[in-house]
Amino acid sequence: MTALVIGGGPAGLMATEALLDAGISVELAEAKPSLGRKLLMAGKSGLNLSKMQDRETFLSAYGPCRADLEPMLTAFGPDDVRVWAEDLGQRCFIGSSGRLYPEVMKASPLLRAWMARLANKGLTHHTRWRWTGWQNEALRFETPDGIELCTPDITVLALGGASWARLGSDGAWASWLGADLPLAPFAPSNAGLVIQWSDHMAMHFGTPLKNIRLSAGGLSQRGEVVISARGLEGGGLYPLTPALRNGHALHIDLFPDLTHAALTARLAKPRGKQSLSNHLRKVLRVPPQVMALIMEVARPLPNDPNELALCLKALPLPYDGLRPMDEAISTAGGVPFAQMTAGLMLNARPGVFCAGEMLDWEAPTGGYLLTACLATGLWAGQNAARFLNC
Repeated sequence: MTALVIGGGPAGLMATEALLDAGISVELAEAKPSLGRKLLMAGKSGLNLSKMQDRETFLSAYGPCRADLEPMLTAFGPDDVRVWAEDLGQRCFIGSSGRLYPEVMKASPLLRAWMARLANKGLTHHTRWRWTGWQNEALRFETPDGIELCTPDITVLALGGASWARLGSDGAWASWLGADLPLAPFAPSNAGLVIQWSDHMAMHFGTPLKNIRLSAGGLSQRGEVVISARGLEGGGLYPLTPALRNGHALHIDLFPDLTHAALTARLAKPRGKQSLSNHLRKVLRVPPQVMALIMEVARPLPNDPNELALCLKALPLPYDGLRPMDEAISTAGGVPFAQMTAGLMLNARPGVFCAGEMLDWEAPTGGYLLTACLATGLWAGQNAARFLNC
């Protein structure tokens, strides 16, 4: 009994280990020169493994995809991620926001330990093997040694989405997999915003807007964003991507800890001969980049304290769409759950399973993405093993 896993990211590696643990011989094929490249990139800023919070709050982060992902995230959730990482020798800690990190904060020690464990279990893997679809019933690969054809008993596809092509997720697989089944079109997720700033904002590029609340299309998120030459980026913005993708208006509450009434009372303090901008700096301690943003999008400011408070609690921010898909952290779109069994096997191709970001789901950053990739990889691998052993 043989299994072929295509894709050497977290989902593919989880599927591989599940198959090896079931006593099945596994070959892993990866198009890039090394495995786990996107995982390593994520670890450069601190590897956020998961989010430690109550079950309902955690699952709600997956939005419309929750029902499809819930069985997998129940079988392998945040607590399981922690046990898995620590079994690989990576002690973890929980940050003040509930995010789970390895103590070393990097992905490379975890990946090395994981690959060593898989090798001890008998894994064979190939790099620079690029899958190019099926040739009759065989899977066709372009390799350094020429074309290779493989006919495994089962296959797990863990091909990634369509962002960060240089790390392996280019979405090219959709052109041939889409011949078998309808795919949801790719779209950027967890992406920055394009904003055409005026020249006076240039001095604030790279500075953060902290402790704000952003809202769009019924979604709301408190957090932090960074003003960049291209627009806005950051974790406070990314959860709003589904609404921003559809063009919903974006508003920023610059003072989420103050009620409208409390803000109005502060603004109503006598300002004498001060300009309105100096009055704001004095009574609200507005930092320069926030003042610049206010003047960028809301000038002329209303003099009435009540109207000004309304403006600052819901500052409208015009934008010109999302950054290009290849710059997005992840993508929506891919293989719809309706095209698969509950075990993630393609209805159109029995014996072929799918996992990870190639499935049509999206989630915000903060550990949700990685946890679901691990969970779907494990689920696909376990169900592939059951299918083969039936």
